Amino acid sequence: MNESEGPVSQFFSRQFNRRHGGLVIFFVVFAGISFLTRLALLVKAAHDVTWTLSLAAAFAWGLVYDLGAAAFVSLPLAVLLTLLPAGWFQRRWQQALAHIFGFVVIYLLLFGLVSEWTFWDEFGVRFNFIAVDYLVYTTEVIGNIRESYNLPLIIAGVLAGAAVLHAVVWRSGLPARWFAAPAEPFKRRLKAGLLWFVLPLAFGSVLSGDWLPNFRNNFNRELGKNGLWSLFAAFKNNELEYDQFYSTLPVDEAFSTLRRELARDPAGTMVGGPRDTLRVVRHEGPELQPNVIQITVESLSADFLSIFNHASNLTPNLAEIAAQSLVFENFYATGTRTDRGMEALTLSVPPTPGRSLVKRPRNENLFTLGSVFRAKGYDTAFIYGGFGYFDNMNYFFGHNGYRVIDRTGVPKEDITFANVWGVCDEDLFRWTIREADASAAAGKPFHFFVMTTSNHRPYTFPEGRIDLPSKISGRAGAVKYTDYAIGKLIKDASTKPWFKNTIFVIVADHCASSAGKTALPVQNYHIPLIIYAPGGQIAPGHVRTLTSQVDYAPTLLGLLNWSYPSRFFGRDVRTIDPKEARALVGTYQKLGLLKGEDFLVLTPVRRQNQYLYNRTSFALTEQPLNQAFANEAVSYYQTASYLFQQQLYRELSPGEFARYLETKSPPAATASKP
Repeated sequence: MNESEGPVSQFFSRQFNRRHGGLVIFFVVFAGISFLTRLALLVKAAHDVTWTLSLAAAFAWGLVYDLGAAAFVSLPLAVLLTLLPAGWFQRRWQQALAHIFGFVVIYLLLFGLVSEWTFWDEFGVRFNFIAVDYLVYTTEVIGNIRESYNLPLIIAGVLAGAAVLHAVVWRSGLPARWFAAPAEPFKRRLKAGLLWFVLPLAFGSVLSGDWLPNFRNNFNRELGKNGLWSLFAAFKNNELEYDQFYSTLPVDEAFSTLRRELARDPAGTMVGGPRDTLRVVRHEGPELQPNVIQITVESLSADFLSIFNHASNLTPNLAEIAAQSLVFENFYATGTRTDRGMEALTLSVPPTPGRSLVKRPRNENLFTLGSVFRAKGYDTAFIYGGFGYFDNMNYFFGHNGYRVIDRTGVPKEDITFANVWGVCDEDLFRWTIREADASAAAGKPFHFFVMTTSNHRPYTFPEGRIDLPSKISGRAGAVKYTDYAIGKLIKDASTKPWFKNTIFVIVADHCASSAGKTALPVQNYHIPLIIYAPGGQIAPGHVRTLTSQVDYAPTLLGLLNWSYPSRFFGRDVRTIDPKEARALVGTYQKLGLLKGEDFLVLTPVRRQNQYLYNRTSFALTEQPLNQAFANEAVSYYQTASYLFQQQLYRELSPGEFARYLETKSPPAATASKP
């Protein structure tokens, strides 16, 4: 040890000359590669970040979370170095094993860098709960990576990078100093090992994601995270109990506030108990009984359609269909994942924190749009081009009364083109027409929930359909192919006897990108809703009222002039005062309520922030909290969580359905729990 070194240098020198000196090397390498990852993501997001001192703050906080992640990962190594016998690393083969282990660690860290780059490219954030889901559905994810990227080249590049970085560490002399450390008796190793285990464990345990400040630009904030740490946190918080983490009201007050909001729909009469959303929706005159084919398009942002973005030329067929349809101009997704879109479009519920209800246990026999259609004598089916076990789709729809048709249920010869996510949209729509033919032949009206997959990475589709090439044209080509396939569906269906008595709904599950400079970028929730009735049952036009996916089911049923008992949180937006319209949007942690230009965001732990939303610049300017507005937001999310947890958001039996239409008083047997 050099006597001229300062106390800090002397401390680190002493650590390298001890058995657990390898942990110091590990922390240095981990922090260095984490810094390189953050630097690479900064380059990737150069046009999105705010180039101010907040970037320096992000990098400083990033180091804190880097060390927190390293602390957890280092624990097994601390145990191993404690238990290895005295004098270990004095032989060449033992040192060789240490070098191999170090190379593997460096390779995995660099592979994590590449993984984060691709994840950021797709979602604009560090690893989160989506990455947790991807660890579960490895078949689709690995297949997607293989079909989207040159995997052999990536692996070779990472191997080369790991070799170079390992050589740099080796030539630094640090491993040699560690190997030359004198043998230590077990008691001394145990004492040091306990410190290296307990202190990192304590630091990693107390470190919380809530420590990270709220930056004005969310891209800056994401840079302040560590991907591995965020993955751990997302795994831990994949389900969040609303009452534990969010602002609450007394339960009866929350329901009272919600019921006042629901009562703004003039067609509805509340008939359920004080802790229920049950009401009877009544319309005068004859009910329409058309078939309904709902085409839920993967990642179809409103911005892709020329009717919303005049600069886009990707959707000529949808533009032609929209000219003959009822178009909702201000329609917003509730979330950023397919299962969130499914949840809102079928259940008409707000996006409660954590996982979507589609993926939670005890999600059987819920009150759905399909349950209302079945009560009216309809055949209901979920038709999906992929493998429906993904995101628990088949279980959810199958246990909520829908027939399920997915890739596993069709013969191989009925698939002309497919990638890892599913068959091409043309195949899917051909199956849909076949199912419609069968229902019509059986004399039953039908409601189909059709879910596409073509607008998903790797963006491959049959060649020769459009003027853009498969895969290399990216999402633009996928969107244009989906538009082509929808146009073909309408053309093929027009030859069928059931066509004029069928309503086609074109809606997205969510936007193509959820990333933005704000924590909840409202503009990235704007999606299309187009209702096309070739038989003239629904007049073309435009609805400019603010609308959310939770409003889809009651608005559709209102267009059909149906009377029915409802538990939906949504409202028929055509019948309410536009000033009272609202959109419910969220992520798995942040829950928002948009009303006019007022935007309220609920976050853990029991935080409430109100903003002014600029619809032109998309900026969010923080405002003083309006407690009544905050209570309204709380009432939506708290009551939705309560009803699901108490298993009260359930389907009505045919007898219950009929009795509610006959009386304004709820049957005693179905009264809500107190």
